[in-house]
Amino acid sequence: MADSSARSELPRISDDDKLEMNKELERMIEDVESMSAHLTWMAYDMVALRTSPELGASMQKLKEAYLKCRAAVCGDPDQESQIDKYAETAVTTLSQM
Repeated sequence: MADSSARSELPRISDDDKLEMNKELERMIEDVESMSAHLTWMAYDMVALRTSPELGASMQKLKEAYLKCRAAVCGDPDQESQIDKYAETAVTTLSQM
């Protein structure tokens, strides 16, 4: 008898609570999917760098080229002296080819 009265006293979940819980669960699922995608890219990067060390150097050169271009377009005064140095290096490299 005590069990039947305890079951009838359980609080009912309202529709608003159900909607809120569904939204929260959807947000949590999206967060987990995002983490999964980040972990996949991290694993890919690690495997790629371990199998081809030249890739790391190539990516660094690409990053430097991007920063030079961005500095040239945006007019960053701190980067201008570095751009001149890289330009001289590029001209020297091209002339050696």
